[in-house]
Amino acid sequence: MMAAEPPLTQTDRRPIAFISYAHADRDRIAPLTKALTAAGQQVWWDGLIEGGETFARTIESALDLADAVVVAWSVHSVESDWVRDEAAHGRDRGRLVPISLDGTLPPLGFRQYHVIDFSRWRGSPAAPEVKALLSAVAAAATERRDRARAAPPPSPRTGLARRGLLVGSGIAVVALGGGFAGWRLLSGQGVPENSIAVLPFANLSGDASQGYFSDGLSEELRARLGEAGGFKVAAQTSSNHFRNHDNDAVTIGQQLGVAYLLDGSVRRAGETLRVSAELVEARTGLSKWTKSFDRQVGDIFAVQTEIATAVIQDVTGQVPEATAALLKTGTTVLAAYDAYLKGRAFFSSDEGEPADRKALASFDAAIAADPNYAQAYVMRAETLMDLAGDYTPLGQIPGVYAEALAAAQRAVDLAPSLASARLAIAEEALYARLDFRAARPYFEKALALGPQDPKVVGQYAYFMLRAGRIADALTAVDKALDLDRLNPFAYLAKGHVLHCARRHAEAIRIYGEALAMNPRMGQAHAETGFCLLALGEAAAARDAFAAEPDDYQKWTGLAIVAHQSGDLAGARQNLSALQQRYGDTMLYQQALVLTQWGDVEQALATLERARRLNDGGLIWALTEVLLDPLRPQPRFKALLASMGLS
Repeated sequence: MMAAEPPLTQTDRRPIAFISYAHADRDRIAPLTKALTAAGQQVWWDGLIEGGETFARTIESALDLADAVVVAWSVHSVESDWVRDEAAHGRDRGRLVPISLDGTLPPLGFRQYHVIDFSRWRGSPAAPEVKALLSAVAAAATERRDRARAAPPPSPRTGLARRGLLVGSGIAVVALGGGFAGWRLLSGQGVPENSIAVLPFANLSGDASQGYFSDGLSEELRARLGEAGGFKVAAQTSSNHFRNHDNDAVTIGQQLGVAYLLDGSVRRAGETLRVSAELVEARTGLSKWTKSFDRQVGDIFAVQTEIATAVIQDVTGQVPEATAALLKTGTTVLAAYDAYLKGRAFFSSDEGEPADRKALASFDAAIAADPNYAQAYVMRAETLMDLAGDYTPLGQIPGVYAEALAAAQRAVDLAPSLASARLAIAEEALYARLDFRAARPYFEKALALGPQDPKVVGQYAYFMLRAGRIADALTAVDKALDLDRLNPFAYLAKGHVLHCARRHAEAIRIYGEALAMNPRMGQAHAETGFCLLALGEAAAARDAFAAEPDDYQKWTGLAIVAHQSGDLAGARQNLSALQQRYGDTMLYQQALVLTQWGDVEQALATLERARRLNDGGLIWALTEVLLDPLRPQPRFKALLASMGLS
C-alpha cells in the first residue's frame, strides 16, 4: 500500500550541507560558505565551532546531522586523512557531494562520483557552479528522505526506546551549540571512588575498517571491569562522546561522574598488535600508569585480562579472582572474537535491516568458530528480536522469536552469571508473548547479576514502569542516568516514567534535556506533546507533534489534538495516514486515538485485535495516560489480566 501523504501541518526544514576541506584552503572555503548561505542553503563548516568546544566531537556530531557532505578536493585535501575520513563518511551513507577547488581529481575510491568544478569560480552566489552545488545538495537530501520513507516503518512491538538503552551507539548525537546540557542534572551527586569510564581506544592501524577492533576492545574492558571489579562503569554511549577528544581529564571525569579514566590506542598490522593503555585519576588529571603491550593478535585475550586486572588492583588494592573466570562468557578463539566484534559494530550502527542481517551473519560465524561463546549467543538473540520486532512479516514473527529464545537460553546454559543472557530471555517473554509474569523473574535476575550494567538497569526501569511499579522504575531510571549521563535516550526513559506518574511538567523538562542533546531524536517531541495535552495546552501540544520526526507518533498526536479542537476533518486525515502507512502494526496507536475521541467500543475492539496479534504497544497499557478513560471497562481489565497485569 502506498504511504499516505503527511498532513499539511508537517514542518519542513532546509537540508544541511557539511563542508569538508583542508585547512590550507580555508580562504577559498569562507567565501563559498558565504555564497551558499546567501543562496538560502544551511551550511556547517568548522569555522562555526566556538572557542572551547571539543573539535573532533563537534565535527562528528555535525557529520551525523548533515544531509549532504560537500568535500572540497584540492591539491591539499587529497593528502588530508581528515578529509578522506569525512568523505568516506559521506560516501558510505549516500550523502557525498564532491567539488574540486583547483581541478584536482579525487583520490582513488571517490572517482566514481561527478565532481563540480569550482576552479574558475570567482565568488558570485549566482554562478552556475553554486547553482549546481545547491541542486546536488538538495538531491542528496531528497534521496536521504526517500530512503528513510522506503525503509520498513518502525514498529512498536519492541517497545519504546528499547534499542536506545540496549546498545547506546551513535544515536546519541550532541546538538551543535547544545553542549552537554543533560549531565548537569546529576552533577551534584558524589562520585564513587570505584567508578571509571573506558574511553574509546584510538585506532592507529591506518585502516579505518579496523575501527571495530579498537571499539570492541574498549567495550570488552567495560564489561570486564563491570563484572569482575564491582565498578560503576560509564556506559558506552556516554564514553564514546570523547572519541578523539581534546578535553582535559578533569572535565571528562566531571561530565561522566567517574573517578578514573582508562584511555588507550590499538595498532594492528597483520598478526602484530600493539595496545597502549593509560589510567588517569579524573580528580587531578594525573596519570597513575601507562602500559604498552606488543603481542600477536591471538594474545588479545591475555592483554584484556592484564589491563582489567591492573585497573582493579590499582583502584581497589585487590587482585580480582573473578577476572579469569570472565573468559567463560567470552572466547579464546580469535576468529570467533573477531566475528563477534564485527557483529557488534553492525548491530550498534542502528542502520536498519541490512546492518542487522550482517550482524546476525557475524554472530553466527562467531558461534561456528566457538560453539561455547555465550556472548555471541546473547547478541544473536538480541539481533533476532530486533529483526522480529521491526522487519519481519506478522506471520513469521513467532518463529524468529523462538530462535531468539533458544539462543538466549543457550547463553544462560553456558554462562549462568551473564546478566545480558537473562535480560534477553526477559525481553523475549515480554515483547514476543506480552507475558509480564514470565518476564519478571528474568528481569530481576538480570538486575541482580548486572546491577552496574546500564543496559540491564535501563530495561529493568522500563519493565517496572510498564508493570505499574512507578517508584521502582524511578529509582532504576535514575541509576541508568547516572551510568549513562550523555545518552539522550536515558533522559527519554526518565521522561516516560514521570509522564506515566502523571508528573507532566517535570517530564516536559526532562524531554527538553534529551532534545538539547539530540534535537532530531524520535519520540521526545511527541511525548512532550502528550504531556502538554494532559496539562490542557492544546496549541503547544500541536506544535510539539508537528516537530516530531517519527510519523506514527506525529500522526497519533495530531489526530488527538485536532479532534479536541473541533477539526474533525484534520483528525480523520491524521488517523487515516497512520492506518494507511502502518496498518495492523500500529493498532495500539489507533486505539489511543479512538479512546481520546471518545469511541470506547471501537477502541476496545482495536485493543483486543492488537492482543490477538501480540502488538508490542500493549506493554504500555497499564500505565498509559491516554487510556485512562477505558480503565473502568471490564473488557479493558480482562485485556490487562491476559498479560499478567491487573
